Amino acid sequence: MISEPYTPPKYFQISREIIAAIQRGSLAPGTPVPSENDIIEEHQVSNTTARKALLELEKAGWVTRVKGRGTFVRDFTVVRAINRIFGFTKNMLEAGRKPATRLTGFHLRNEDHTQVINGRSHTLKGPFCEIERIRFADGIPMMAETRYISLQLCPDIHRKNLEQSLYAVFEKEYGIRLTEINQMLSAVLLEGDALRPFQLEKPVPAFRVEGASFCGKNLIIEMEDSVYRGDMYRFAAKATA
Repeated sequence: MISEPYTPPKYFQISREIIAAIQRGSLAPGTPVPSENDIIEEHQVSNTTARKALLELEKAGWVTRVKGRGTFVRDFTVVRAINRIFGFTKNMLEAGRKPATRLTGFHLRNEDHTQVINGRSHTLKGPFCEIERIRFADGIPMMAETRYISLQLCPDIHRKNLEQSLYAVFEKEYGIRLTEINQMLSAVLLEGDALRPFQLEKPVPAFRVEGASFCGKNLIIEMEDSVYRGDMYRFAAKATA
């Protein structure tokens, strides 16, 4: 006997549609989501179903209800301190977000890799492993990155699980801890093909971070060229006299 394919309840389907709109940026943080009446009119459902859809969004942490005003998309903005050595995974966990990573590209290179950071040329000696990844928080694409990892310092790293924190891999697999990170931050605009990794439809501002990570004096373990969504990130710095 062939069983009928499972169809999720209507309220769940509606909540998934709204979540998808939040993830692709159609519903920005702080903006109202469709009201009960809007859902009833658009989907031709009962007020009970509409109420359940909004409750599902709230339980999943995507929205906040404000009594007397309505239901609004939660502010997913993450603050990243640029004077601390810590990675995306730890940053998301400290912000109360659920981090995830998807590996989208992978290459082994024999040549050297050079980037100019803050006016100074830095070179990662080959061979190195070049990887491309998308980093997520609560299912939202937050960052697209290309990283260049020394195969001299991290042999066979391409055989490791690269959909986790690289800093954790460095420490657990190779006994290496970072001692310094030199980064350069610039403003860019995500548009055209650059929107695809972020599942966005309209141009948004972004931060480009180019960096070199050291595990000893003048000893580069990795370099990066990353793009962070500007509508989801704030960079903070602290300086003393």
